[in-house]
Amino acid sequence: MKTRYGRRAFLARSVATAAVAWAPVAAAARRQAAPRAGMRLILLGTAGGPTPKATRAAPAQVILFNGAACVVDCGNGVARQLRLAGIPLPDIRHVFLTHHHSDHNADYGTLLLLAWASDLRTPVDTWGPRPLAGMTTLFLDMSDTDIKVRMADEGRPAPAPLIRPHELSGDGLVVRDGAMTVTCARVQHPLVKDAFAYRFDSPDRSIVISGDTSPSPALVRLARNADVLVHEVLYLPAVDKIIAGAPDPAALRRHLLASHTPLDQVGRIASEANVKTLVLSHFTPGETTAVADEVWRAGAQAHFKGNVIVGKDLMEM
Repeated sequence: MKTRYGRRAFLARSVATAAVAWAPVAAAARRQAAPRAGMRLILLGTAGGPTPKATRAAPAQVILFNGAACVVDCGNGVARQLRLAGIPLPDIRHVFLTHHHSDHNADYGTLLLLAWASDLRTPVDTWGPRPLAGMTTLFLDMSDTDIKVRMADEGRPAPAPLIRPHELSGDGLVVRDGAMTVTCARVQHPLVKDAFAYRFDSPDRSIVISGDTSPSPALVRLARNADVLVHEVLYLPAVDKIIAGAPDPAALRRHLLASHTPLDQVGRIASEANVKTLVLSHFTPGETTAVADEVWRAGAQAHFKGNVIVGKDLMEM
């Protein structure tokens, strides 16, 4: 079907499209021009759920410290989000997976392969629940044809020695990298046995990423007195709409209620943990048009008197 636009409408549409396309690039340029000193956090993708969203990217964030990039979760499109954020892929030093749901690990292997194709020369340590090591090996096997061709045509080194997976099985210290310490705690995300939240501590600040979880005392302990808590959030009045059309609506409802944290509870968790700033992310529902920012903010502030930020893709703090 052909659609006709008048000249004025065409120009208005073109300007609007250009503005949308330019916004992330301009934001990345501002970050590069005047980056925050010390540890930096950039939200790469803030939508919840396995299906692609039109207005938010899949779950991922990056923490930057002393020239190294630590990626937390690898939802679909994470490599492009890093580039839009102005982060070169060879800067990646660590990748942390909170758990093995596809919206959090779909591009785990792809990110590493694309970093290698972008001249990655230094090892990347990856961290997450079992079977992370097996997943890594299988992905490299699956990509063997591409890897061999690029090694022959482009003179690249073998990627396998550059990727060092580490499987986590419990709470506690994950890694110390210079002045940065990473710890984790198992959170509640049925039916996933191993789901983790991560805390990053540096001399200047502390940042906690909740991953997917129902209200969790372990997360409260991990986040105690943190500067920033990035927490997933579920808007309960939208559940009926979310489950409509699902193959088994009742099962999906049980999952959402048992495995995620309602908006008012997120504020209570932030208050109990005594964090300074609460960042809402991994929104369910995930489209920016589904629930107004003011609703998200007001719901969290009902039980938390600190700073509340409604997360957006490529937002830095």
